[in-house]
Amino acid sequence: DENIHVGPSDYVPWQNDNKICFIRMEGKLFGDVPMNLELRLSVEDSPNSAGVAIDSIRCAKLALERRLGGVIHPPSSYFCKHPPRQVTDDEAWRLMEAFIHDGGESLHEVSDTGGGEREPVAAAG
Repeated sequence: DENIHVGPSDYVPWQNDNKICFIRMEGKLFGDVPMNLELRLSVEDSPNSAGVAIDSIRCAKLALERRLGGVIHPPSSYFCKHPPRQVTDDEAWRLMEAFIHDGGESLHEVSDTGGGEREPVAAAG
């Protein structure tokens, strides 16, 4: 079992456009010697959205070229905080990679909890 916790990523008004991240790692070194690492990261938040926005637009272009419409679940699951179908990060990445590389020849795969159902979505027009 992984002992990992990711706290809320909501907007905090008094932080304005700043995000703060605290990372704590515990482990053991050679000779079973305990080790602790604590890190604080503070960063301007708005520029961090540019890469996600660009990649989302690229996926929208792929969907358009493949004549797909409606919710495109792999990019939604990978890029959005609250997608229509929530999957694990690993599953979202796998579905996203498949969406990018499948060339649009197969139906895009969606998953509620890793069930692997497949669903066609055709563009209007």
